[in-house]
Amino acid sequence: MKLTFKTLGLCFAAVALLAACSEPPEIAAKKAKRPDVAPYMGANNGFMTKNWTPGNQASWTESIDKRNQGQNEYSRIKN
Repeated sequence: MKLTFKTLGLCFAAVALLAACSEPPEIAAKKAKRPDVAPYMGANNGFMTKNWTPGNQASWTESIDKRNQGQNEYSRIKN
């Protein structure tokens, strides 16, 4: 009887561990990325930065650089 419970417990543990491997892949992030549209084209909505106009690559690059510098701890402490 002990052997049966032990075998049953091991089978249950194996099934529980293998069930975690059956998660579906993250496809939402893949759908959000569109290779046919350049990142600087963007959407004209309320979530844009002030100095960026959709379709203008130079203003997009400047906004990204400014945002990256704002997240850089060295330049934040230096100012």
